[in-house]
Parts: sequence; C-alpha cells; structure tokens
Amino acid sequence: MFKKILISNRGEIACRVIKTAKKMGIKTVAVYSEADAEALHVQMADEAVCIGPAPSRESYLLIDKIIQACKDTGAEAVHPGYGFLSENEQFARRCEEEGITFIGPKHQSIAAMGDKIASKKLALEAKVNTIPGFNEAIDTAEDAVKIAQGIGYPVMIKASAGGGGKGLRVAMNNQEASEGFTACRTEALNSFGDDRVFIEKFVEGPRHIEIQILGDSHGNVVYLGERDCSIQRRHQKVIEEAPSPFIDPATRKAMGEQAVALAKAVNYQSAGTVEFVVGKDKSFYFLEMNTRLQVEHPVTEGITGLDLVEQMIRVAAGEKLTFKQEDIKLYGWSIECRINADDPFRNFLPSTGRLVKYRPPAEQDSVRVDTGVYEGGEIPIHYDSMIAKLIVHGKDRTEAIEKMRAALNDFVIRGIHSNIPFQAALLHHPRFVSGDFTTGFIAEEYPDGFKKDSVQPAEPKRLAALAAFMRYRYLEHIQMIDGQLAGHEMTITKKFIIVTGARVGSNDPVQEIPARVELKDGVYSVYIEEEGDSRYDIVSSWRPGQLCLYATINRKHQITAQVERKGTKYFLTIDGAHYECMVLSPLGAVLQRRMLVKEPPDTSTLVLSPMPGLLTNISVKVGDAVTAGQKLAAIEAMKMENTLLAAQDGVVAEITARVGDSLAVDQLIIRFESNSK
Repeated sequence: MFKKILISNRGEIACRVIKTAKKMGIKTVAVYSEADAEALHVQMADEAVCIGPAPSRESYLLIDKIIQACKDTGAEAVHPGYGFLSENEQFARRCEEEGITFIGPKHQSIAAMGDKIASKKLALEAKVNTIPGFNEAIDTAEDAVKIAQGIGYPVMIKASAGGGGKGLRVAMNNQEASEGFTACRTEALNSFGDDRVFIEKFVEGPRHIEIQILGDSHGNVVYLGERDCSIQRRHQKVIEEAPSPFIDPATRKAMGEQAVALAKAVNYQSAGTVEFVVGKDKSFYFLEMNTRLQVEHPVTEGITGLDLVEQMIRVAAGEKLTFKQEDIKLYGWSIECRINADDPFRNFLPSTGRLVKYRPPAEQDSVRVDTGVYEGGEIPIHYDSMIAKLIVHGKDRTEAIEKMRAALNDFVIRGIHSNIPFQAALLHHPRFVSGDFTTGFIAEEYPDGFKKDSVQPAEPKRLAALAAFMRYRYLEHIQMIDGQLAGHEMTITKKFIIVTGARVGSNDPVQEIPARVELKDGVYSVYIEEEGDSRYDIVSSWRPGQLCLYATINRKHQITAQVERKGTKYFLTIDGAHYECMVLSPLGAVLQRRMLVKEPPDTSTLVLSPMPGLLTNISVKVGDAVTAGQKLAAIEAMKMENTLLAAQDGVVAEITARVGDSLAVDQLIIRFESNSK
C-alpha cells in the first residue's frame, strides 16, 4: 500500500479523497493555485504545493508541475478526482512513465473510451446496445441532413469530444439538422479543439441512467447498481439518486452485465461509469463511459456500503477485489443534491464572494456533506460553482426524500446565493415525488426559468404562527435583562398583528393577520384569529440569534426553518419558500399603516453587473446608438461567459468599467443618456 499520495484536484473532491486516505493511514499532498492558498483541501492535507496562478490552465492543468510536485514530496501515486486531468490520457501515461501510480484506469482505457465515436464502435464489438446512428465524422451540413433523414427524426447531433452539454443539439427537421451541425462543429472546435461531429437517433422520453463498475488488475469486474441522473438543467446534473425509481431488477441486471462486458473489453482497472440513455419502454442504449470517479459516487456508496475512493486506491496498489458480483447487495435509497453557488431567481447566474455563514446539516448515519469550503472562506470566480454535495440515505425513496427536504432546510448559507431554493422546490414537485420524470423534466416544468412563484409556499397561517412564536421568544429574552426598575418590569403582550406584503404606497396588497400567544407547560399555543381560530401548538428550544428553528407543531409535524430578525422584520425560509413579515402590537400595526414607502432609485438608464466576475468584453463605445437586444458586454465567472444585452433602445453616455476589471454585483458598467427610450 502507498505511504503517500498526491491529489491533483481542488474543492470537495480533493477533501473527499483526503478523508479516505487518512482513514487508510496514507499521508496526503495537496496542490493548489494562488487563488486556493487558504482552501480547505490545503488545510486538510499533510503537505501542500503551490503550482501556479489562479487560472486552471496555469495551475491545475499543468502536467509537468504536478509530476514535479510528486517528485519533490515523494508521493508514490496521484488521485486525479474528477474534472481537470482526471480523464487525460497524456497525464495517465506520464505518471506511468515517471514511475508514479495513477489512481485510475490505464491510459489505454482512457484513450479507448475518451473518444465518443471510437467508444461507440468498441461498444458495438462488445455487444453493448447502441443508439442507431452514423458513427463516422460528418463533413458537411448537407451530409448531416441526408444522414438525419436516413435515421429518422428526431436526431441528436453530438461532438465526438463533447461534454457538459457543449457540442450537442436535438434536431426535429432538416433546417434544425443543418443549423445544429454547424453550431455543434463550431462549439466543439472552440471548446475541445476537435470539430468532429456525429449523429444518432434521439430517444424519446429519455432517462439518464448510469452503471457504476469497479475493476481490478486481475481481470475482475463488478457492477454496483445504477444511478438515476435524469434531473438535469442544460445537461448538467442537479439531483442524483440510487437506485432508479424506473429500473426493475431484470433491466438492472441486463445493463450491469453490458457495462461489465464493455469494461472488460478495454481491460478497465478502477472505478468507472457506463452511461446509458433509457427510453420510456425501458430500452437502453450506451452513451459513453466516464473513466474516472463521478461527482455522484456517494449515492452508490450509500446503497452498497462501499468506499469507492478506497477501492480505487486498493486496485491501483495491485490488490484484488475482495468481493464478487453475487456479494453486491443494494440497501435502501440514497439521494444527492448538488449545492451550487448560483442564484436560481436570476437565471442561475454565478454567485461568488465570502461565505459569511456556512452551517451544513450535522453529519450522521443518514446525512452526509461532501464539501471543500468553510465559513469565512471565499468562493472564487475561477472554478466551477459547487459548494457542497448533500447526500441522504433512507430505508426507501419516500424516507430519503423526507430526509433530504429536512437537510436542505437545515443548510445555512449566507453571503452568497445558492441553488437550495431550487433543490427544495424539485424535492416537493409531484412529478419528482412520483418518480415520473425524464431528462426534459426541468425544461418542461420551468420553461420560463425558476421564479419566486415557482416555489410552493408553506401554509401561510403556519408561517404566521412561527413568526408570532419567534416574536414572543424575543420578548421573553428582553424580559430577562437585569436592572429593570421595580414595579415597571416589562410585561409581554399576548396579542400581535403579523403584517405581510408591501406597505402603503405599493400596489402589492398588505395582509394583517391577528394572532394570540398563550404559554403553558413549555407549549406555545398560537391562535391565528382569522376566518375562525386556527391553533398551532409549538414546542421548540429555539432562542433568538439561532439561524435554524427546529420545532414540533401540534405534536405531529416536525419542521426545520431558517430564521432571522433584521430590525422590525422577521424572515423565515422553509422548503425553498421565503416568508417576510413584521410582528407588531395592535397599536404598532395602526402606526405602520401610516408609514410611507421609500421609492427605489431609477436604474433604467444603467447597466449593472448582475454578478461578480471578470469583464471580458465591451461591445459598445460612448456615443453609440444601441437597440434593444444588442450585445453590450460579457462577464466571465465560474468557467461561464455571460452576455449582457440592452433592455431598450438608447445612446451610450458613459462607460465606467474596462475590460479586465473584476466586477462586484451591481457595479456600474454603462450609463445611457437619461432621455433615451
């Protein structure tokens, strides 16, 4: 067994590998860019080596620097994690040539499966189901149309070297086939330096199901069940679960055996994943093989009890698998949510900056958090947006969903935006709960994007009752302050008015909900005096200042809510829904009605940065007449370029930022003449 390994990655996967290495008694070496000097993986490792500036092409993608770091520290092996160099044939070969063990498959296996066209041919030879299509590179748009007609629409046009949704189009007719071919070819060349494109049949009602396999250097290969990764947004996975609610034992066995056959065909020695697209009739077809550890590997660990990173290390060290296919049993249900630093209410724009508060749910047998960040740390603009992976395990799918809902409510992130409200909404969506979804689920259910009203709010009266309870607890806290004048001690009012909605001067309606609180034997009974009394008996040990409120309501409902008090306002977040209110005395509510609203400033002539990022392009100059929809500027953040378009016609009066500037949220970039329309 190795004495020391280097992890050529960053973030949560680097931390994940370090945890297992420590458990195995193996020393670890972290590599880091200048932007990651204070990162968690650097703090966790036994040693750390800086390998260059922030951009990954100048640090995490530099093979020579990583090889040198191994030599300098005496690391005998390298774990590449996922992303960066994890599926780089050159890197695996260099490690082998330098006498450093690559904790992953041999470079020949990576090469064989890394090319989508070549891998499909290998799959055919291994008698793996493949999608009908044309598996040679296509030269012209005209050829693409002819081939698509021969296969039959709809078809999928794919770049051979594609990934992450780049170089991928679905065509329903000749025009879309022609345009899609040209677009895919351009994207593929720009993103991967390889413009080869092929066409295959588009499977209707598709699910994305993948089989986890594990092989050793002694010819043994097993499959570890499937993962359902169909919940995707723009081809990026959002929620993964194992097993799949759609797959029956016979289909699982057939898919698993084909995945093993393909792995054996390329002498696969490590953890790997064979991805399939599964039609609504349970027909399944090979998509590609990922020759690395997957982001979503924890759900497989949850239902098998295996540590896949440990297995990868043992296999790389030459050990045999200690179990056979018949020994693999699946236990319960596991779900993973990817917690990303983006704002779902602003079209998932990246959100970078300091984590002012970061309190993940407490880890226990059924809840796991894989993360690479910490409270007070920075989310940099240079890398992907993942903050953490939240994984739960239950005895069945229903219990796993309930545990995930509670864990999402318990996940506190402040200082940046996260996609937790979106995840919470998905976990409550009837189609997800029923298991009736395909890869088109998010596009179908949120065609106009994710809005505030996309979230199903909790019962308003229950939220009002919780707010009244919080106010009562706050007043109890004040009542305990020493030094109150004898005979004039504070008394707590029992009657409140919960005010929600906008104040006077706005078009939004204001709602006033009368409430009364009675305390007896540790139970706070809140009576919502609206359309007949509704009573909520609340039992909770919550104290003012705590960010999470755990309570039992009416002796049966266990709830977790995130709560804050800011001035006169109380904020509650539960199941992704945000509830804002004031809890006032009856007199306070009367006075509040007379308060005027401060009008927000007019920003119609300003172009503000919607997120933190690097300004990479300004497409206009002072004096230019601009039309609505015209490109104004581009901002790069988290490996994504975001284009800013003109909302209306106008004339550019001032440009206040320059290409290369690092922008903050709402920083002014362009100002238009004030009389522009």
